[in-house]
Amino acid sequence: MPEQIIIKTSLGEITISLYDNTPLHRDNFIKLVGEKYYDGIRFHRVIEGFMIQTGDPLSRFEEKRAMHGTGGPSERIAAEILNPNKKGTLAAARDNNPQKASSGSQFYINQADNAFLDGQYTVFGVVDAGMDVVEKIAAVRTDPNDNPLVPVIIETIVSVAKS
Repeated sequence: MPEQIIIKTSLGEITISLYDNTPLHRDNFIKLVGEKYYDGIRFHRVIEGFMIQTGDPLSRFEEKRAMHGTGGPSERIAAEILNPNKKGTLAAARDNNPQKASSGSQFYINQADNAFLDGQYTVFGVVDAGMDVVEKIAAVRTDPNDNPLVPVIIETIVSVAKS
């Protein structure tokens, strides 16, 4: 059975199943969830009709707003580019590196089918419930850097047994 997680945000809950065919990303994500790494982190990049992005520990701090999107562990996760960027999928963010290795913590949820991203990013899960919450987050007002004016926060992420 695929691992299932619940992202509890300030705007509601999103339930996601993690794919088994991307074990490096799945296991890294589960490890970070177990460490409560994501607790208090904001969605720092929100583009309505495209995606919502989070996972930067610097986003916990308003005074570091100009740096939101640049933080995270120094290690990258090797690319596991197998799945399409469909609406409701969870994918790893990355910087511009030739190996297409992923950020050690940042991820996004596709709000639309984003086929132009296929072959570029590792997609490692899918929303089972809470797409309405993704839509709510995507609709918030943002600054010129796509950072929400009123923070949308991950309160916690929990792993749940799937029956």
